[in-house]
Amino acid sequence: MAVLTLNAQKRENLGNSVLKTNRKKGNVPGVFYIKGTPTIPIYVKDTILHPFIFTSEVNIINLKIEGTDSSYNCIIKDIQFDPVTDKPIHFDLLGISEKEKIKLEIPILLVGTPVGIKDGGIIQHPVHRVEIECLPKDIPSHIEVNIENLKIGDSVHVSEIQQVNFEILDSPDTTIVAVVPPVIEKEPEVVVEGEAAEGEEAAEPEVIAKGKKEEEGEGEEKEKKEEKKEKKEEKKEKK
Repeated sequence: MAVLTLNAQKRENLGNSVLKTNRKKGNVPGVFYIKGTPTIPIYVKDTILHPFIFTSEVNIINLKIEGTDSSYNCIIKDIQFDPVTDKPIHFDLLGISEKEKIKLEIPILLVGTPVGIKDGGIIQHPVHRVEIECLPKDIPSHIEVNIENLKIGDSVHVSEIQQVNFEILDSPDTTIVAVVPPVIEKEPEVVVEGEAAEGEEAAEPEVIAKGKKEEEGEGEEKEKKEEKKEKKEEKKEKK
């Protein structure tokens, strides 16, 4: 693993107004701490800090603070970002000792193209980093996972990752990557205009039958009226 040098300034004034002024100037506040020593508040120019935080690799940092002859080996333990601009607004550096194991997150790097992709499979990569524990000299910059032989339905779990000189602390059953079947969307049913539903077809004969009964009733009444009329006319003729 590479060791990169980071130059910083010590923060003498910790007031909020000074903090805001320095942030406007592009100075990102941070702290350095190591077991058994007081925390050291520092500033780092944002342009200098960016290569250390916007990377997929983990590196050991050799921190040098202006005005002192001391240097410290450390790693970035935490970074806070502005929720609107995504700019770094604070960072923590953890000092490391050569003989003491540390816990940190390491990025996962997928290698190759799964054979299942040719059959329409889709890569799902739910876990991008895992937490490990190891000595500083054994910190990997990343962990490679070969996915070339994955078919549709295959997956890789934490338990399948080769762990050399480090221990992964995540659950062995955690899925790192999988190749899943493609999602097939159902086409909406198209109703052709003029076609009636089953319920409507069943109701139609009832309407027609009802109409016929009404027509038959009206016909009978008409015949009765005509018969009465004829009888009246016959009576008149007799008279």
